[in-house]
Amino acid sequence: MKSRKILAVLCTLIIFITGIAACSSTKPSVNSNAANFTQTISLKEDVSSKPKYVFLFIGDGMSYPQIECTNYYLNALVNKTSMGSKENNTILTKSHDALGFLDFPVTGSAQTYNSTSYCPDSSSAATAISTGYRTYSGRINMNEKATKAYETIAEKLHKQLGYKIGIVSSVNINHATPAAFYSHQKSRSSYYEIGLELIKSDFDYFAGGAFRKPAGKKENKKDLYKLAEKSGYTVITTQEAAKKVTSDTGKVIIIDEHPADSDSMNYEIDRADDEWALSDYVSKGIDCLSENNDKGFFMMVEGGKIDWACHANDAVTAMKDTKAFSDAVDEAVVFYHEHPDETLILVTGDHETGGMTIGYAGTNYNTYLQNLSNQKMSFRKFYNKYVKKYKKKGTGFDKAMKDVTKQFGLVTEKDAGKKADDTVEMDSNDKHPAGAASKSLVLTDYELQKLKAAYKKTMTAKKDKKLTQKEYELYGSHDPFTVTIMHILNNKCGIGFTSYSHTGLPVAVFAMGAGQEKFEGFYDNTEIYKKMAELTGVK
Repeated sequence: MKSRKILAVLCTLIIFITGIAACSSTKPSVNSNAANFTQTISLKEDVSSKPKYVFLFIGDGMSYPQIECTNYYLNALVNKTSMGSKENNTILTKSHDALGFLDFPVTGSAQTYNSTSYCPDSSSAATAISTGYRTYSGRINMNEKATKAYETIAEKLHKQLGYKIGIVSSVNINHATPAAFYSHQKSRSSYYEIGLELIKSDFDYFAGGAFRKPAGKKENKKDLYKLAEKSGYTVITTQEAAKKVTSDTGKVIIIDEHPADSDSMNYEIDRADDEWALSDYVSKGIDCLSENNDKGFFMMVEGGKIDWACHANDAVTAMKDTKAFSDAVDEAVVFYHEHPDETLILVTGDHETGGMTIGYAGTNYNTYLQNLSNQKMSFRKFYNKYVKKYKKKGTGFDKAMKDVTKQFGLVTEKDAGKKADDTVEMDSNDKHPAGAASKSLVLTDYELQKLKAAYKKTMTAKKDKKLTQKEYELYGSHDPFTVTIMHILNNKCGIGFTSYSHTGLPVAVFAMGAGQEKFEGFYDNTEIYKKMAELTGVK
């Protein structure tokens, strides 16, 4: 694991250094990362062969907007420019692809609609990818009438070819997407029953967030962790113990030691430096699945919190989780370079979440992505750490705004000592008035009144009160003050959201390795399963 981590770091440094070198020139630069990162595979004309090692990475809620917003944001940080204001005399060049999988040699696109809607949920979208069948929203690997179960690609590889199987997720291991590779349920909310199927699957490696409802909805069932141990799994609940896991450990379930919302992993923006990231669980999984294994393995890895952040319209948190997802892919790329003729890596999403866009009415043709770096924590952490205390203590708005400035960079005109321009064509002169990280982060009176109204709503909101149409459009089902902070910061930087739910955008499919050419083109997401099945030879 240590040697692979060192190689992954070296690959990342190559990409980063290439990007910095490109940024030193004002001329458009040719992207050389593909040569550095994927040279071995891109030079081959025919790579059609049966993959012995298959990686399927699914960014939940990740489509083109999440990918490009993250890529542009990371480039903005390297360029140290707000990336898009003529007044800054900045010439934009595409310096480098900040996400390694963008340099994969093959790219396709997949439609995501299900039997119910053009805006699918995660369980039906993952069912399409894992089995090749569409179904209703809420179903997991069952037909629309819930009368027939579908066998998944992971189950077939395990039973027919003896592949070892690994399932990794940044959210709960019995959540919709990971469940779609081992479970068959009428409802994705049947968490306990899904957990029982996880245990029955006999798969080799599970890692990520904790079981949801480990004792059932009424907490009167036999504990899933104890049942797993009884069935031969070693259940690991500390990071130190996880470090000691090897292929000799046998079947293993590793639960992240630092539970966040719903006992999932922390958002990347909130993760401490000494906490394992998604990439660490992937690296450990590669060790466990590859050692003493002459038959092969399949690993599905979900970046689940990209979706959760986009549901809350938290652009920065979503982008940092997208980067963490890309770092996890890098671990598989290092393994690929050790087994270039036998490895296939696929990177895709199940659907888009939030209707994320690069561009907002209030900034017209300008973007200020670098200013997003002023956000220091996720929407969830801000609510838990600050907003709950405001409600409990009856904190005044002005005092709350001090925390908003500290954690998000947004500042009132009074505290900035400079009047904000609230015309449609926002002033893009990026000087730093007192108290403000950037002039473009000074609140206009219009924005300030929106924040005050949201704060009042937060402080007076009653539990279980039915939302009006206006309230839902403004805040969704989220805390009004917190989500309004997200909206204003996003919008002032040139990012918008149209929804608190999923959308019908197609998703990208990136491929590298044995059989990569089969994933070119535009097709239904059900074809992802069919192409994997064809390549591996399962029936």
